[in-house]
Amino acid sequence: MIIGIRLAASEAASMFGGMSIEEITARICAFRDARDWMQYHNPKDLAVAIAAEAGELMQPFVWKTPEQAESVARDKHDYLADEVADVAILLFEFAHNLGIPLEEAMMAKIARNESRYPVAKAHGSNAKYNEL
Repeated sequence: MIIGIRLAASEAASMFGGMSIEEITARICAFRDARDWMQYHNPKDLAVAIAAEAGELMQPFVWKTPEQAESVARDKHDYLADEVADVAILLFEFAHNLGIPLEEAMMAKIARNESRYPVAKAHGSNAKYNEL
């Protein structure tokens, strides 16, 4: 869970190699449209694809201890980077297709989390907000 992160537009753009969320999404949609794939990218199928790619991201960690998971994260870094990218690409398109401004949605969720998980109560705790 991300708590307390505030990014200026320029900071967010620098995270994406100088591209904004909107610019990356436009590139994703151009890739999709050049291949006539929009017909397959309905909300249900994109949601399923996001879950499937997230499953691929989780797979190397199945049945691993926390220590083994750290090794997996190092040893499979390139594989994990590809899976993170797959999830993000699908998520960006999903949000775009549904008219969800991703940056606004993320900032609103972070603000809600800041209020749900005040530092004084949540620091060092893994309890859910309603259990703090």
